[in-house]
Amino acid sequence: MELMEAIFGRRATRAFTAEPVDRPVLERLVEAAIQAPSAINEQPWDFTVVRNKPLLDRISVAAKAHALKKRDAVPSHLRQHLEDPGFHIFYQAPALIVISAGSRDWAVEDAALAAENLMLAAYAQGLGSCWIGFAQRWLETEEGRRAIGVPEGFVPVAPIIVGHPAAPVPPVPRSSAHVRWLD
Repeated sequence: MELMEAIFGRRATRAFTAEPVDRPVLERLVEAAIQAPSAINEQPWDFTVVRNKPLLDRISVAAKAHALKKRDAVPSHLRQHLEDPGFHIFYQAPALIVISAGSRDWAVEDAALAAENLMLAAYAQGLGSCWIGFAQRWLETEEGRRAIGVPEGFVPVAPIIVGHPAAPVPPVPRSSAHVRWLD
């Protein structure tokens, strides 16, 4: 797949088949992620891959409850999803890859660059992915960090689900770029 095809074709996937993603494929996605640039080439990232369904279920329940406690942080149109006991924040994806960053300047930005590489690589492999913001704040808590074994000195930045899409995701309209040319 050409790079531009991946950039223009990748979409947030929120419906997955039950088919698991093989470990070598997930390892390849992490390898793609670590090819991202990082400030001063410090490569400040740490990866946690969760394929344990009961753990994914437990994180989903805890993250929903955590988000609902912060009433102002959740827009009303999303609140009903979080209040629905049947809503799974990971959309039943078979894998979650959490990219954590060390505590230094630009580490969060570096982790975000790695996340984009990972999501583009997933798309190029015929997989779907989505950054799950609902999980992020709970994973940052001590309980969340402990649940997935985040090392001391690191903070979860990018919880990304990965799986086989249940159906193609249609393109999402994009606004025109606002560009200032200073020639």
